Amino acid sequence: MALQLGDTAPDFTTDTSQGELSFHDWAGDSWVVLFSHPADFTPVCTTELGRVAQLNDEWNARGVKTIAVSVDSADDHVKWIADINEFGKTDVGYPIIADPEKSVAEAYDMIHPGEGDTSSVRSVFIIDPAKKVRLTMTYPKSVGRNFDEILRAVDALQTTDKAAVSTPVDWKQGDRVIVPPTVSTADAKEKYDDVEEHFPYLRTTTGPKQG
Repeated sequence: MALQLGDTAPDFTTDTSQGELSFHDWAGDSWVVLFSHPADFTPVCTTELGRVAQLNDEWNARGVKTIAVSVDSADDHVKWIADINEFGKTDVGYPIIADPEKSVAEAYDMIHPGEGDTSSVRSVFIIDPAKKVRLTMTYPKSVGRNFDEILRAVDALQTTDKAAVSTPVDWKQGDRVIVPPTVSTADAKEKYDDVEEHFPYLRTTTGPKQG
């Protein structure tokens, strides 16, 4: 069965481009973005891994660790990183999981035979510090991901965890958020700043009152 939101992310111990690691121990108390690739030395993947490295400061600011997985060997990963760094003008500092037996890909349901072969598709898992899967995205092998959107999703998850709110369409950090439908407008005005009622079920706010 495929992983569902709220499930515990499967643990594993495996070789990586940075040596052996145990996933849950490596993750520690951080948020994690785990993302898969069909194979090393492939064009779309090369651009994606470089982009993740370019965003290193953004991940760090959010307390996020990034980790990639590909079905090739750790030795191949290390050789491939040189190309990624050269093309992206960056420095890949995160590990790439070696998964030649596809045990990680199978545990995370990354193998979609209908996509043409038994390599992994472009899956993304956002995992919280409690090791719970909070968001998943799956792209076909031919389509590169938008990691700015993945950053935005992390921001939204962290914002809604911190405050009892929801985020509207296209929300980004600093935008107004939504008051939960379970909170009356009267109670919302006590709890939140600058509440605007658009409809009885749709109220926006700048966020919870401070102090």
